[in-house]
Amino acid sequence: MDEQWISACREILEENFLEGIISDSTNKEILQKVKIRPVLLKDTIYYQITKYCGKQVFHQNLEKEEVLNSMKEWFHGEKVHLKQAELRGNTAKITIRVSKKGKVTWKRKKIKGEEIPFFLDLSHNRKKKYILEDGMVIPFLLDLGVITKEGKIVQSKYDKFKQINRFLEFIEDILPNLPKNREITILDFGCGKSYLTFAIYYYLHEMKKYSIQIIGLDLKKEVIRNCNELSQKYGYEKLIFLEGDIASYNEMEKVDMVVTLHACDTATDYALYKAIKWDASVILSVPCCQHELNKQIKNKELSSLFSYGVIKERTAALFTDALRANLLESMGYKTQILEFIDMEHTPKNLLIRAVKTKKQTNKQEKWQEYLNMEQYLGCSLTLGNLLKEEGMGNETSI
Repeated sequence: MDEQWISACREILEENFLEGIISDSTNKEILQKVKIRPVLLKDTIYYQITKYCGKQVFHQNLEKEEVLNSMKEWFHGEKVHLKQAELRGNTAKITIRVSKKGKVTWKRKKIKGEEIPFFLDLSHNRKKKYILEDGMVIPFLLDLGVITKEGKIVQSKYDKFKQINRFLEFIEDILPNLPKNREITILDFGCGKSYLTFAIYYYLHEMKKYSIQIIGLDLKKEVIRNCNELSQKYGYEKLIFLEGDIASYNEMEKVDMVVTLHACDTATDYALYKAIKWDASVILSVPCCQHELNKQIKNKELSSLFSYGVIKERTAALFTDALRANLLESMGYKTQILEFIDMEHTPKNLLIRAVKTKKQTNKQEKWQEYLNMEQYLGCSLTLGNLLKEEGMGNETSI
């Protein structure tokens, strides 16, 4: 009777369930096997189902009764059915067999195990440790609408909360490259509403106790005024915001870290150029709207591919950032291109992280690679042109 094995399965799902596998398919192209494991999502227990169908894999999270109903279908399907299963808990396991005539037999066996709450074994239940954690009452996050007065994350701002923490993880990684024996100067080009600018200041000054000054630069007067008001409100004496353009800003002689997030098109190039001239120890850049190469790119071998506008646009954007990274390498920076946030939130999700290195690198080779790519793609990019004008591409200057 189905009721017996279903009852047994229900019992083990409720008793420290760890994992399950249902296999031995009658048609592996339709359904090869199913794996089950518990997950805790928003304080509710679900069961993650992984279905292997031919060369494809599908995932879904089901409640307990949904799993049991699905098992009936997997055992008694008309086009395909699975003939054996093993569900394992912490102290017992159930094995199930289905005969050619569809009869289900099962047995339960005790196994040696330590009685522990099953949720301690759930990898999905391990709460991600954020640098700025849920429950922390942080003034700038409150005023920016990311958290409530109790420190709880506003649901509609959860993606912003994750983005801020993700960026601080990048900051945490480069701390060994920042000086500790003097004040650090950080310049944020195109700071906008300054979620991340305030986060950097709070993390480095309030949490890590670094001596820092941060200058946020943006063209919007109202934004600058609001940010300065908030900075004064929090007593952040070394965090100021100025109205200005990236290309024409020349007020600083030395900057330790340059941040530029979503600076549009060639504004990113000017920010990178300024960072190189300042010999900044760290550069963090999330480029946006890379139009320049898209307008210039011309290559006979690739012309058939570039006849599709969206392909050309996306390829040009990726090529632009790769060429920028190459140029940074040629200036003595160890450079990475990293995923900033999930693609589902924004397509502008790549971060260029460059750290100045004292090690001897193949800088001249990287410069020549860039020149070769200029010729191959029929382009002349702003960052490369700015470096050429300064004579920074020749071997003696680097």
